[in-house]
Amino acid sequence: MQKNLLSYIGAMHLSAKERSGLLFALLGVFLFSLSLPMTKWALESFDPFLTATARPIIACCVAIPVFAYLKIPRVPREYVRPMIFTAIGAVFGWPIFIALALQRTTATHVAVIASIMPLVTAIMAVIKTRKHVPLQFWFASLCGTAMLVLFAVTRGGDLHANLSADVLTLIAVLASSYCYVEGAELTKIMPGWQVISWVVIYTLPVCIVSSVIIWLRTHNDHPVTFHGVFGLIMIGISSMYLGFFAWYRGLRDVGTARGSQVQQLQALFTLGWAVLLLKEKVSALTLLTAVGVVLCVLWALSARSKNQSALGSN
Repeated sequence: MQKNLLSYIGAMHLSAKERSGLLFALLGVFLFSLSLPMTKWALESFDPFLTATARPIIACCVAIPVFAYLKIPRVPREYVRPMIFTAIGAVFGWPIFIALALQRTTATHVAVIASIMPLVTAIMAVIKTRKHVPLQFWFASLCGTAMLVLFAVTRGGDLHANLSADVLTLIAVLASSYCYVEGAELTKIMPGWQVISWVVIYTLPVCIVSSVIIWLRTHNDHPVTFHGVFGLIMIGISSMYLGFFAWYRGLRDVGTARGSQVQQLQALFTLGWAVLLLKEKVSALTLLTAVGVVLCVLWALSARSKNQSALGSN
């Protein structure tokens, strides 16, 4: 499936920069796809709120030495506000609500519900930038969303699935989509790796104090396991930091509305990780929904590409 997507991207009428952007976005999505399984592991040993506040601390162990070595200048004052909004969504919104959702259901179920994120991101990007998006692009995105709604209503074939988990996942999606749009705008004035580095550095004081308080109050309730510690480290390094390097670069080069559609593939990747690492079972309905969403992604990308080609020939 991944090989076919890469071949498809290469055949589209995109510039070299746009093709590169899509591939960077795909790499970011691949790294993000580890987030749910690794968070599920981290919850074995840590409180959901601690899995969120500890992420930036771990990421800063990489970001601060790099910044000190390269002597990166401070963020211009006029960009502090969008940086803070990006931090709220990336550091607190998504990690907290997605961890609470994973307490209530499986990673496979959350992954499919969360794949509505590309549509939400595209809507926010269009509203913010006021760029034209073809009707067919939206129709393809809405078809993918309709599949997810049906999946949620039927509980994904799992009678024990928790409806509150879907609500928590949707809140996490809103927070994450907003931080993607704000962060993508910041990449126009600085590299993406600097954006996510400043994000984790800005929140470090709050996260250190919060993590200490949460740990003191909850550590007796959670046994420390290898999976728990490894999962926490991974979401701090991969999901909170390295994934954003590629993701923001991709959104900058190919555009937020189009690049965000690639994220619907994240559900497919996460299903694979959930089976491999968590030994979760994937129902036929879950698999069909994920495949259907991927087809809608390809449709949306194709519609966007053809529209730009038509505009260029006029």
